[in-house]
Amino acid sequence: MPELPALIYDGDCGFCTRSARLTEKLPVQARLVPWQEADLAELRVTEDRARHEVLWVDETRRVFGGASAVAELLKHCGGPWESVGMILSAPVVRTIADWVYRRVSENRHRLPGTTPACQLPPERRPGAGA
Repeated sequence: MPELPALIYDGDCGFCTRSARLTEKLPVQARLVPWQEADLAELRVTEDRARHEVLWVDETRRVFGGASAVAELLKHCGGPWESVGMILSAPVVRTIADWVYRRVSENRHRLPGTTPACQLPPERRPGAGA
């Protein structure tokens, strides 16, 4: 089990990997873990869920998925990022963010620079060697 909090992402998806790599630039103390290397049973998360959405696991082992995971990650950054996370968590904005997240997730393989099965070696995945 990774140290918590942790961002669990699809390590075989180029878009997901680049997005996870962006979090390395944020002021947040969290582990980045491809779901393929995470103990999903310990997290009480199904492989199907991990395949379809980014997950944020907080210090209490509470799991957030999709746009809520992004909002929680931002809340852990502090400063202005925390405010952005709070806004993304507001009911009306959350509904819109969920819709946008689903559209991007469903079409991530169509985004520039990605393929349906982008395989990165473990040493090139975000969080490797951290």
